[in-house]
Amino acid sequence: MSDALFLVLSRLRRPIIVVIASLAISVLGLANIPGVDVDGKSGTLGYFYAFYIMSYTATTIGFGEIPIEFSNAQRAWITLSIYISVICWAYGLGVVLQMIRDPSFRQALIRGQFSTRVRRLTEPFILIIGYGRSGTVLTHMLDRIGFRSVIVELDADRAAAIRNQEFQNHPLFMSADGRWPDVLVDAGVTHRLCKTMVVIAGDDDTTQAVAISGNALNPNLRIIARARSEIAEANLEAFNKIEIVNPFETFAFNLGKDFHSPNKLRLEEWVTGLPGAKRPDILQIPRGHWIICGFGRFGHYIAKALTRAGASWTAIDPNPNIPEENNLIKKTYSQDTLSEAGIEDAVGIVACTDRDSINLAAIRRARVLNPNLFVAMRQVLASNASLVEATQPNIHFNQADIMSHEIRQLITSPLLNRFLAAIRRDTGDLAERATQLLESAVKDRVPFLWVFNAMGAYPGLREAFAWNPESPFKLEDLFVHPNDPAQRLSAAPLMLVRENQEILLPEGHTKLISGDRILFAGNKADRDLQNLHLLSPSPLPLIRTGIEPPRSWFFRKVEEWQSKR
Repeated sequence: MSDALFLVLSRLRRPIIVVIASLAISVLGLANIPGVDVDGKSGTLGYFYAFYIMSYTATTIGFGEIPIEFSNAQRAWITLSIYISVICWAYGLGVVLQMIRDPSFRQALIRGQFSTRVRRLTEPFILIIGYGRSGTVLTHMLDRIGFRSVIVELDADRAAAIRNQEFQNHPLFMSADGRWPDVLVDAGVTHRLCKTMVVIAGDDDTTQAVAISGNALNPNLRIIARARSEIAEANLEAFNKIEIVNPFETFAFNLGKDFHSPNKLRLEEWVTGLPGAKRPDILQIPRGHWIICGFGRFGHYIAKALTRAGASWTAIDPNPNIPEENNLIKKTYSQDTLSEAGIEDAVGIVACTDRDSINLAAIRRARVLNPNLFVAMRQVLASNASLVEATQPNIHFNQADIMSHEIRQLITSPLLNRFLAAIRRDTGDLAERATQLLESAVKDRVPFLWVFNAMGAYPGLREAFAWNPESPFKLEDLFVHPNDPAQRLSAAPLMLVRENQEILLPEGHTKLISGDRILFAGNKADRDLQNLHLLSPSPLPLIRTGIEPPRSWFFRKVEEWQSKR
C-alpha cells in the first residue's frame, strides 16, 4: 500500500463512518415512519424508496416529494435528516481539505507519482543522490551525452529548481532523504535499468549511509561515491561495488601530473569534459618553491603531490589543532607570514582554505609581494564564482567540475577508461598524436564519445563481413557519409578493442572482424549517421560498389530470383 493511500484511509476513516452512519439512520427512520402509499392506504415507504429519497436529499439534489406526497411525520424526519447530513458532509469535506493542505500528504502523493514514473522507465538511467553544484554540473553533462537521470535531493528548493532548468531529456526528481532505504527503492536502486548510483551528498557521513544502503539493497549495482576524508574512504573501500572519487586527491594528482606530462593531462581533461565546451589549455605549472595557504585535508593532498613532483613547499595555517610539520608555519595569512614562508622566491601559491574570503585575501597579499606568482585557488561556494573570476587565478579548484569529469570518465564508456589508462602508461608520443587526431575532428571543442560495435549479427554489417577477402571490410568504410559517399564523417577513432587486444589510434586501412569495438570521438550527428551502417538495407554496398541495393521486399525478392537464374 502506498503512503498516500494509507494516509487517505487513516484520515478519512472517521468522516466516512460519520457520513455512512447518518445516511443509515436517516434511511432507517424514513423507511419505518407511517405515511400513505400510492393507493391512498396507510403504510410505509420501505427501505428501497427511503434510500432513494435520502440519496437525493442528502446530496441537496432535491427532486421533491416523489413518488407520492409525504406525511407530516415523514416531512419532519426528512427536515431533520437534511441538517444532519449537511453537518456530516461539511465535516467530511473539511477533513478532506485539511488533508490536502497537509505537507506530509502532499509529499506522499508526489513520492507515489515519482515512484510510479521510475518503475515505468524503459531506458537505462543514472541515479544521482544529491543535487548541489556537483550534481547540477554532472546531470547536465549526462544529459548532453544522452544519459537519463533520476535525482534525489533533500533540499526542497534545490529539487524544485530542476523543473525550471533546460534539459534535452528532463530528469525525474524528488525531494527526500536518500539515507532512507525505502526512498532509494522508490528512486529505482533495485530497478533492472539502473546502471549506476552516484552519491554526492553534502557530507561524508551522509555519503557513507546512502552508499552502504544502496549496496545492501542491490549488491550488483555499481555505486560511485564522493569521499573527502580518509576515514570515509577506508569505510567505503570495504565494499567491492563502491568506487570512491576524492576531488581533493584528484585535483592534487592532476597538479602533480602537469609537472611531468602536461599533454597527457590536457588530453584527459579534453575527452572527459562537457561536449561542445572549449578545449582546456595546457597549464604549464612552474617548478620551484610553493606556498600552501591552508593545511587541512586539501592542503595535505597538495603537499604530497608537490613532494612527489620534486617541488619544495611551505604551508601556512593558524589552526592550533594541526599536528606539527617541518614545513608548516602556524600563523595568520599576513604579509609578514608570507615573507617568512619565502613568497618573494616562490614560483606559485595554492590558496586552499575552506573560506573563499581568506583565499582571496591571501592571494591579494601574495601578489603584492610577488606579482609573477602562479596562482591556484580553491573555490568553496558557487555564489562566489564572479569574485574568483575577477581574481584571475591561473587555475582554480571547482569541486563540481572535478567530480563531473571523474564520474563521466567512470560511467560513460569502459573503453574510455582503457584508453586513458593506455595514455598514462605510454612513454612515447601517443598523447601528442591523439591530440592531433582530435583537433582534425572537433578542432578546439570537447568531443562527443561513442562506441561502435562491429557485430556481424547486425543486418547492415552482415554483407560487409561477407565481402570478397581481397576487398575486406575496413575501418575507413565507417567514415563515409551514408547518404553522400563523397563526404566523410568528422570522427576520430581513439581505440579498437578486439577480444583482449587494444589497438590505439587505429589506421583507416585496419581490417575489421565481427566483435570489434571502436571508441570514436566526434560530433553527435556523426554518431547518428554512422549508426545507419547497422541498419538494413545498409548503405555500405552502395559505398563499395556504387550500385544502390534494393530497399523494398519485392525488389529484394526479384534480385534473389535473378541471382538464382
